[in-house]
Amino acid sequence: MTLLAVTSASSSSGKHKPSAREVLAINVVTMRQAKGWSQDTLAAEAGLHRTFVAHVERQARNISLDNVERLARALGMQAYELLKPPKHPRDRL
Repeated sequence: MTLLAVTSASSSSGKHKPSAREVLAINVVTMRQAKGWSQDTLAAEAGLHRTFVAHVERQARNISLDNVERLARALGMQAYELLKPPKHPRDRL
């Protein structure tokens, strides 16, 4: 599955600065796939609906901090880690 790229305003240097929604989507997809989980599995582990997870991954949903925490807990990480931009440019959209 590919993520829908939503571009944010560029800085004066022309570098893409991903939005929090984009960073979250990248990290959720990356961590979910690293575990070999489907969206259904992640949703069940987090106590969320599969379509909600799909919307988060497509950046189509404005997610609450409570749900960021639920996803993070299901993925075995801290909520803040889902909001940290990838360290390597190749991990970005």
